[in-house]
Amino acid sequence: MSADREVSGRPDAEKVREEIERAREQVASSARALRQQVAMRTDWREWVRRQPYLWVAGALAVGVLIGRRSD
Repeated sequence: MSADREVSGRPDAEKVREEIERAREQVASSARALRQQVAMRTDWREWVRRQPYLWVAGALAVGVLIGRRSD
């Protein structure tokens, strides 16, 4: 009877291993995508590329504030 278990248990074990490997690949892929998104969202150059006029206006406002303080 234990021989029957080993034979019938092997395909299940292989399926489990394949599922684990597939899950590992999905986790690795998700981690890479998350890492890429975090890098993009924390890169100030990307912010400026997306909204250049807003940053120019902000730089102008800061320049005006600094100019007024030095008077």
